Amino acid sequence: MPFPFDNSYARLPGAFFAAVEPTPVSAPVMIRLNHVLATQLGLDVARLDSPEGLAILSGNKLADGSEPVAMAYSGHQFGGFSPQLGDGRAILLGEVVREDGVRHDIQLKGSGPTPFSRRGDGRSALGPVLREYIVSEAMAALGVPTTRALAAIASGDSVRREALTPGGVFARVAQSHIRVGTFQWFAARKDHINLKVLADYVIDRHYPGARHDEHPYRALLCGVIERQARLIAHWMQLGFIHGVMNTDNTSVSGETIDYGPCAFMDSYHPAKRFSSIDHQGRYAFASQGPIAHWNLTRFAETLLPLLNDDTDQAVAEAESALDTFTGIHQMELERRFTAKIGIEDGNADDGTLLEQLLSAMAEGGADFTLVFRHLSDALDSGNDDNVTSLFDQPKAITAWLSRWRTRLHNVDRHQAVALMRRMNPVFIPRNHRIEEAIQAGNNGDFAPFHRLNEVLQHPFAEQAVFAEYELAPAPDEVVHATFCGT
Repeated sequence: MPFPFDNSYARLPGAFFAAVEPTPVSAPVMIRLNHVLATQLGLDVARLDSPEGLAILSGNKLADGSEPVAMAYSGHQFGGFSPQLGDGRAILLGEVVREDGVRHDIQLKGSGPTPFSRRGDGRSALGPVLREYIVSEAMAALGVPTTRALAAIASGDSVRREALTPGGVFARVAQSHIRVGTFQWFAARKDHINLKVLADYVIDRHYPGARHDEHPYRALLCGVIERQARLIAHWMQLGFIHGVMNTDNTSVSGETIDYGPCAFMDSYHPAKRFSSIDHQGRYAFASQGPIAHWNLTRFAETLLPLLNDDTDQAVAEAESALDTFTGIHQMELERRFTAKIGIEDGNADDGTLLEQLLSAMAEGGADFTLVFRHLSDALDSGNDDNVTSLFDQPKAITAWLSRWRTRLHNVDRHQAVALMRRMNPVFIPRNHRIEEAIQAGNNGDFAPFHRLNEVLQHPFAEQAVFAEYELAPAPDEVVHATFCGT
C-alpha cells in the first residue's frame, strides 16, 4: 500500500469527528511531491509519484486502509469563542507510523465540504496551497517544529473567493492535528468523559512520560505549556509572525500549524502585523508570547475537571502551571537572541544590549534578517558597511556596534561568528518572493515556486547562484498584507 495506515484517531468515539470522504476534483496535476519527507515516513515514493498516487493525494481515490474523517473542534478566534468549528475544508485520511515509532497524520486540505463547512465549499484556492508548502518546508529547514508539506496539487477546478481563482489541494503531514480547540469542543459541551479520553490519547501519543507522573493531567498541561513557550520564541528569533494565533490554530503537539496570513518581517518593528483580518494587531510580532499564554490559559480551563475534583484546587494547580510560561519563554528568547549576536553564555546586561539593537532597527527601518546575518560578516571582517547601510541613519547603529564589540572582546571571534551563522539565516521565505511564486502559479508557471523551495532548503548557507533571494524587497515589492485561505 502507498500508505501503511494505522488509524488510532478514527478508533476514538464518534463525538471526535465526522466520517466523510474527499470530493473528487476534475483534472488534478501534481505540482510538487516531497520525496524526502515521503521517504522519511516510510512511504512508497514511486507509487505516490504515479497516477495512483496523484489520485489519492488529490482526493479522487481512497487508499487502502484509509478511514477519512473531519475532526471536530471549537476555538477562540480573535478572542471570541466559536463552539463549533471543525475541519471545514480538511479531511484526515489516516495515520502512518515511522520506523522510530512516531505517528503522523496524513491530511488533505481543499478536498471538499464536510459537516463542519458552515456553507463553505470545502475547497482551497491554489495560492494558499503554494504558500503553505513554501512556508512549512522553509520552517522545517530552519529547525522549527512544524507541520509538513507532502504534496501540492492543482485541482483543475476554479474556486470563488473575491473572484474566480485556480483551485488546489494540499497534502499535509503532522504529528497530529489535535488543537487546544479540540479540548474546548468537549469542555464546551461539558462532556467530561470524552475530555478524559482525549487527554489520555494525547498523553499516550505526545507526552508518554506524563502517564507515569503522579498527576498525569497536570504533567500534560505543563508539557504543552513548555513546548508552546519554546516554539513561539523560535518563531520570534526568525522574525516570523503567525498572523492568526487562534486556539484552534494552537497545536498540543507543539508544532506550528495553519500557515494562513503568516509572514516573515522585512523591516523590523515590534508592532508589525500582516494579516488582513487582524485589524487591532492582536497577533502582532511582539504580542505572540502573551497571546500564546492567553491560549494556554484557555487550554488549562478545559483540563480543570481532570486536574482535581476540588474546583479551587484545580484552579490553583492550573495557575501554578501557567505561571511557568513567562519564565520559560523569556529564557528561551534571551538564549536565542543573545546567540544571534554571538553570545553563548549571556549575562544580565545583554538584555539591554539587545533592546538597544532592536530599538535602533525599529527606528532605522532596518531589515531584521539582513542585520543579524551581516553582523556575523562584520565581526569576521571588521567592516561594518553592510550593517550600517541597512539603517536610514547609519550613525544610529555605529555606537551600538562599538558597545557590541566591547562585549565580545574576550569571546573567541571564530566561535562567535560560527554561532551567529548557525542562528541567523541567509534566506527566509520573503513575502514578495512568495507572492511572485503564487502569481506565476496562478498563471500555470511553477518555476518560481520550485526555485524558491530549492533555495529555502538550505537557509543558513551562502548560495551565490541564488544571491538575489537574500535581498529585501524594493519599495514597490513590499507586501503590506497577507490573507487567509478561506
